[in-house]
Amino acid sequence: MELRVLRYFLMVVQEKNISKASERLHVSQPTVSRQLKELEDELGTTLFERGNRTIQLTTDGEYFANQARQILSLTDKTLANIHQAKDISGSVFVGSAEARSMLTVAQAIGHLNQAHPHVQINLVSTDAANIRQQLSSGVFDFGVVMEPVDKTDYDFLRLPGESRWGLLVQNSSPLAQQATVSLADVAQTKLILPQQGGANRIHDLFGFTQADLTVTATYNLLYNASLLVSAGVGNALGLDGIINTNQSDLTFVPLAPRMSSGSSLVWLKGQRLSAAAQALLAQVRTELAPTDN
Repeated sequence: MELRVLRYFLMVVQEKNISKASERLHVSQPTVSRQLKELEDELGTTLFERGNRTIQLTTDGEYFANQARQILSLTDKTLANIHQAKDISGSVFVGSAEARSMLTVAQAIGHLNQAHPHVQINLVSTDAANIRQQLSSGVFDFGVVMEPVDKTDYDFLRLPGESRWGLLVQNSSPLAQQATVSLADVAQTKLILPQQGGANRIHDLFGFTQADLTVTATYNLLYNASLLVSAGVGNALGLDGIINTNQSDLTFVPLAPRMSSGSSLVWLKGQRLSAAAQALLAQVRTELAPTDN
C-alpha cells in the first residue's frame, strides 16, 4: 500500500467522482480507477458504492478514509519535521480543550513565531478523549486538558489560571436574573452536559449522579452547546470565558459555592519530540517562569 494511492483514494472521496478526482490529481482516469481496484483487492473489501454520476463510501470505506487521513497527516508532519532547515522549522499539532488558560500557550506560540517563523502550529479544538487517542497515535504532539484528568502516561505542565463553572442560560430565563446559581438550581433544570469524563466526572465535581439530573443533550465544544441553549434545548453546564455573551441572547451565571477547574499541557512520557515541538515546549516553560521585578 503506497502513500500515493492513499492520496488518490482521499481525492476520490472528496470529489465523489473519479473523473473530477483525476483532473485534480493530473492523473488519467484509468490510472486512478486501476489503483482503486488494486487497493480494494489488497484490502479484501469494497470501499465504494459506484453510481451513475457519483460514488459513495461503504462502511469499510468510511473507516478506511478516516484511517488514511490520520496516516497522511502523520506522514506529512513527520516529513515536515525531518526536512527542516538549519533554522528550526516544522509542524506541531496541539489538541486543546476550550479553556482560558490556552492564553499562555497562545502567547508562547506568538513568541515562538517571532523567533522561528518557519514553525507552524496547528491547533485542534477537541475533547479529552480525542486528545488522548491522538497523542497515543502520534498525531498530536501536545494536548491541553482540563483538570481533573489522569496524567499517569504523560509529562505535563500546569497552566496558570482557572475557569469557573456555571450555567449558560437564555436571557429570558429566571436564572439569568440571579447573581449565582446553586447546585439545587442545577438539579432542577434541563441540562446540557459536557461529554469529557462523562457522568463520573460530573459526580466527582458536583456530587450528582445521573439519576439526580434531567439531561437533554451532551456536548464536547461549548460553542455548539450555546446553540442548543439558544434553541431552548436546555441550560449548558460549562466554564466561563469561552462564550462571549455580550450582545447575545445568552447569560453565563456562575455557580455558588465557587467551583473552578485548571488545565495542563500534556505530552506522552518517553515521546521523542521534534525540534519544532521542543522549541514550543521551551517557549511555554519560558512563559511560565517567574520574572524578576
